[in-house]
Amino acid sequence: MNHSKSYRLANYRLMAFICGALLLVLAAAMLLPLVVSLIVDDGALPALLISEAVNIVLGCLLYFLAGHRHDNELLGRESFWTTAFAWILVPLAGAVPFMLPPLSLSPADAIFESVSGFTTTGSSVIPSPESLPLSLLLWRHISQWLGGLGLMLIIVALHRNLRVGSLRLYDAEFSGTVQRKLHPRIATSVSYMWQVYLILTVVLFAGLLACGNGLRSSFCLALSAVSTGGFLPSSDALASANVPSLVLIGLFMWFSGVNVALLHHLFHGRVSNLFRDDEFRTYSAVSLFAALACFLALSFSGGNSWHSLGYGLFHVSSTISTCGLVLDNSVDWPPLVGVVTFLLIILGASSGSTGGGIKVKRIMILRRYVNNYISRMLHPNVVFSVRLNGVSLSGDYVAKVFAFLFLYVLFVVAGGVVLALCGCDIPTALTVAAANIANLGPTPLINSLSPLFSYAALPLAAKVSLMVLMIAGRIEIFALLALFSPAYWHKR
Repeated sequence: MNHSKSYRLANYRLMAFICGALLLVLAAAMLLPLVVSLIVDDGALPALLISEAVNIVLGCLLYFLAGHRHDNELLGRESFWTTAFAWILVPLAGAVPFMLPPLSLSPADAIFESVSGFTTTGSSVIPSPESLPLSLLLWRHISQWLGGLGLMLIIVALHRNLRVGSLRLYDAEFSGTVQRKLHPRIATSVSYMWQVYLILTVVLFAGLLACGNGLRSSFCLALSAVSTGGFLPSSDALASANVPSLVLIGLFMWFSGVNVALLHHLFHGRVSNLFRDDEFRTYSAVSLFAALACFLALSFSGGNSWHSLGYGLFHVSSTISTCGLVLDNSVDWPPLVGVVTFLLIILGASSGSTGGGIKVKRIMILRRYVNNYISRMLHPNVVFSVRLNGVSLSGDYVAKVFAFLFLYVLFVVAGGVVLALCGCDIPTALTVAAANIANLGPTPLINSLSPLFSYAALPLAAKVSLMVLMIAGRIEIFALLALFSPAYWHKR
């Protein structure tokens, strides 16, 4: 390696190459809405053509010109920069169709909707999605499906010549957690993950069609559930769905909150690998306990037993996976259901899944560290270690988990303060902030606290704050903070 490379500020050519590749992927993904608009003549064709041109031109400039003769070496800090830049650039490019006629959203609202989609949050400034042109409705759902597994994993799967850069991008996408690999080659491992993701989507889509749902509803709901995004094709999409459809959606939401690597083992018949995994057992136990608590609370409040059981299971599945699909916006919940919902929002899904939140794995590590600390008080001469799946975790890794938790709480409080200054009451402000950093925007807990709450009615400062929370939650905070850390901008 050229010695001067160790003193470079950043490998800008490779970073431009990666961002350009993502814009070209975006252009390819926009072809489906574009063709649909051409066929049904929904009035959105000019907006999509302009957006397609912007993505292709800017993508080619970055990919072929700025990224020409790039060096495939990617340093650790550059992986954080690339991840952060990509998660800002792609939602900006994806917002263009929303800004143009016939929708003509303001730039802030269009970017908010796009950020919410790509981060799989599901918060929306569009009160009636059924009023959207069909092509823009499809683009809205495609954006959340693309963001589901992660933008960096698209690059790792497509560009196998990045060598150590693939590993750095892989780790940056799963910042803060150690994600298991399915193959010694990172690109192959990521390809397996995308195969699982695609299979889940296709199977759910086919199942919803078989249950009697329309083509549009089945397609959009499949993308929402598997990506844990939470967008709905219409305001009453779930209210009018039959019981088999709701069972399917609830089941796939829950499995989408499981580590994708474990689902790969499940698809290959290695079921025992799931139940040997500490995080999966905890995720399952928490889900069952939360569903039971909701069932009992709803039953004792006068609800029908079967309805209470079904609602509890669906609601817990939607919340712990951070999908946020809502059966209804009831505001007369028993207090216990609201408490359980808020705890699930904070907890989140499994590491290595499409879900957000603090993640079950981190909570397990924190709990075991606290248990060890208490034991050390009683037995000061005994050496304890935090173990997960039989493996001792390093002190640096445990410290990183504590750092993440501190930053996570700090972001929630800061977001809550901004929302409170914008006119929200404090419980609603903190709940909205916690839901959006967990990438769970449309939780009915918000409606139970503030029935008139609307993302569209929020002032600009509140929307910007929520967009920061969405991105911070999706890329696990550290990559975003790297953009603002002076130490990361010094030459090495």
